[in-house]
Parts: sequence; C-alpha cells; structure tokens
Amino acid sequence: MTGIERAPHDSSMPVSDRISAIYKAESRKVLATLVRLLGDFDLAEEALHDAFGVASERWPREGIPSNPRAWLVSTGRFKGIDAQRRRGRGDALVRDLAETVAQPEPDAIPEPWDSVHDDQLRLVFTCCHPVLAVDARVALSLREICGLRTDEIARCFLVPTETMKKRISRAKAVLREQQIPYVIPSKDELGGRLAAVLHVIYLVFNEGYAATSGDAHIRHELTHEALFLGRHLVELIPRPEAMGLLALMLLHESRTVVRVDAEGNIIPLEAQDRSRWDRSLITEARLLLQRAIMSGRVGPYTLQAAIASVHAVASSVEDTHWGLIVDYYDMLLQVQPGPVVELQRSVAVAMRDGPAAGLELVEALLASGRLASVHSVHAIRADLARRLGRLDLASSAYETAIELSRQGPERRYLEQQLEKLSK
Repeated sequence: MTGIERAPHDSSMPVSDRISAIYKAESRKVLATLVRLLGDFDLAEEALHDAFGVASERWPREGIPSNPRAWLVSTGRFKGIDAQRRRGRGDALVRDLAETVAQPEPDAIPEPWDSVHDDQLRLVFTCCHPVLAVDARVALSLREICGLRTDEIARCFLVPTETMKKRISRAKAVLREQQIPYVIPSKDELGGRLAAVLHVIYLVFNEGYAATSGDAHIRHELTHEALFLGRHLVELIPRPEAMGLLALMLLHESRTVVRVDAEGNIIPLEAQDRSRWDRSLITEARLLLQRAIMSGRVGPYTLQAAIASVHAVASSVEDTHWGLIVDYYDMLLQVQPGPVVELQRSVAVAMRDGPAAGLELVEALLASGRLASVHSVHAIRADLARRLGRLDLASSAYETAIELSRQGPERRYLEQQLEKLSK
C-alpha cells in the first residue's frame, strides 16, 4: 500500500483534510464500482458526489468509518437509485438496482481488493470500446478513470473546452445507446482493444509525471493509478507493449523522489542525486524491458523504455550514451512519427553533437508551425540558445515559454532561468 493510500487513515489529520484525502485516493475506485452497480456513467458520477456530500455532513459528527470506500459505494448506490426514482423511472432498471441494495450498515459491506481491481479494468476497457473513435476513448478514460477536469483534457488534445465537453458527452451517449457491456473482454477481443488501453494508461501516467497545469509538478495519485493498472494489465495480457509501457513508467517513477525539492520546485536531470533513484524499480523495469525486446516485437512504448533505461544506468548526464539514445529516437520515429518525438530527439542530438545541432532542429520544428503553442519547445530553444551564448534569443524564448506554461513549478523554474541570464 502506498503512502497516499495510508494518508486518509491518519487520525492526526483534521476530519475535513481526511475526507479530502479519501476523495483523492478513493473516488475513482468508488466511481468504477458505481458504474458497474448502476450501469450509467452520469448516474454514477452524480451518485459519487452525493455520497461524498453525505460523508462531509455525517463524518465530522459520527466519525470516519473503518472502511470508507465500502461506505461510499453503498451510500452512492442508494443515492443512484433515489435519483432514478426522482426522475420517474419506475422501470425494470430501478427495480433491479433496488434488489441489489443490502440492508446492513454501509461500513459492513465488504469490497474485496480484487473486485475493486477488476472494476477499474472493466471501466478502462468500457471507455476504450471500439464503437468509440480513438480520441473519444482517450478523452472519456481521462475523465472517468482519472477524474481530470474537462478543461485539463482539452489542453491535452489542444482543443477548446466546449469541444471536449461535447466529445465526452457523445461518447457516453454512444455507450448508453448501444448498451455496451461493462466487462473485461474475452482473450479473442483483447488484441483489438489493447492499443487504446495502453494509450490511456500512458496519458494518465504522463499527466501525473508532469501535470499540464496547477500548483504541483507531480500528481502522485495519477502515477500510482497508472502503475496499478499497468501491473494488472501485464498480469492479464503479458504482451510486449504492455510490458514495455510498464517498464517505461517504472523507470520514470524511479526518479520521482528527486525530481522536485521540499518546496515543490523542479530539479533538472543534471542536478538530480542519482544515488537516490529507486534501484528496485529500475531492476524490475529492465527485466520487463528485456522480456519485451526478446519477443522481437518492439513497439513505441518499448523503445521509449529503452531510452529511459539508458538514462537509468548512466552515472551522470555527461556519462550518458547519447548516441544510443539518438539511435533509439530514430527507430521511434519510424514506428511513431510526430513532432513531439522530433523535439525529444533534438535534445539528444544537442547532447551528442552540441547545442547548435540541436537548435537547428528545434528552429525547423518551429518554422513548420508545429508545437508553436507548446511551452516545452520554447523552453528547449531557450536552453540551447543560452548554451550557445545567444542570450537575446534565450531571453525571448524563455519569456514565450513562461507565457505558455500553465503549471506553477514549471513557470517558477523558467523564471529562475530567465533571471540567471541577467546576472
């Protein structure tokens, strides 16, 4: 069990803080179970928030139950049935739901770990059903599985918030109208569904590893959720890319403890204390990576894990085998071409061949109009220009990156770099 999962039960915390911590740690698990019990996304979301509303009123007076997740599931289930009745739906659905409601106190209703585990995977596979377009699958998953706000998801897709809101609503409607079952698919169906599920878990981890907005650079609840799902997926479907993705996430997670300081400020790779990287996670990841590569079917996640593995075994930035990393990026571009991979490759080229070579690639990306609204490309441009002594260009690029950044720690780091130019 992780520290985040233990935190809600810390009796030294004020009740309001404990309720907030429980929401953060348990809400997506409770939602997954409520979707199974109620059979409707919107009804389950409403029931989830109603249940926490009741908890906020009762728990400060009565105390937090020993099994808050089970209490919330039971309360949410009652609230969902009540909502259906208020809407005048005295149909078979409401009768069936009513028959499932147990009479004991909510705290006494067991929620086995395996059941919750499976509910989350069921939810992932439902959100990634092939009746939905790929972008709709990912958007719905980020909303329902991870609890990201619609505006956060819209920024991930670089579309207006209202467009994303409609996309998610349409996806829910399709699943409801076509009565898509809330199940883990059979082995025969898994192959066609796996790519979308891997993509969703990847995006969940990325949002946790480096949040797109907010006051925290790392959202641990999301990285833990992605690792949780990734491990179970490898157990269920031990295919090369599932192992490659899990390896990639583990390698990144191994550095989490030294990526920010005590105040939440970013510590760049070259300044990180590598002796504090989690070697157990690195070992686990490299074994998974070896299995994925030995299969002979190397995909984009496995290649990204191979790149991360090169960093993991290097004693310093200078000692890193940058030529091998560039080679891996060349392979990655063949299987997953795109401007983000080109940008990442430009950094590796700069480390191998010098900042001028990297800056030339970044300028070409900007000239093509790709990534112009993404802060990271301007931050990289600024860093490379600084290393070349082109301080006016570096200053201008830092200012653009700061303007485009929506994350507090990232903005502070960029402002510090800009301030150093004038010293």
